[in-house]
Amino acid sequence: MPRKPKRPCSYPGCPNLTDGQYCEEHRRLAAQQYNKYTRSPDSNRKYGRAWKRIRDRYAAAHPLCERCLKEGRLTPVEEVHHIVPVSQGGDHRESNLMSLCQSCHTKIHLEMGDRQIRG
Repeated sequence: MPRKPKRPCSYPGCPNLTDGQYCEEHRRLAAQQYNKYTRSPDSNRKYGRAWKRIRDRYAAAHPLCERCLKEGRLTPVEEVHHIVPVSQGGDHRESNLMSLCQSCHTKIHLEMGDRQIRG
C-alpha cells in the first residue's frame, strides 16, 4: 500500500522532511514549547465548576470594573480577580475578590510581577 509523501517539518526554518508534524530533531523541542504555558494539574481543584458559579455571581453583583470606577470610568467587568492569589493561600470569599476589566487585570498582574509583556 502506498504511503503519504513526506512533508517539511513544521518547526520554523527546518528543511527536513518527515512523516509526522515535526522531524526527530524538533519533536522533543516542540513538545517542551507546547507544554510551557499549561496550568498545573491541581488547577481544576482551585478553578472548577464551583469557581465559575462564584465568579458569575460576583460579576453579576459587581458589573463594573472596580478600578476604573474609582477613576470615574464606567467599564464593564471582564475578569474576577483574587486579591490574594489562590496559589498564595487566598480563597474564593467575596472579600478576596474584585471585578476588573481586562486592561486593569493585566496591569495588576504586571505590577505583581507574575506576567510579562510580550513584544
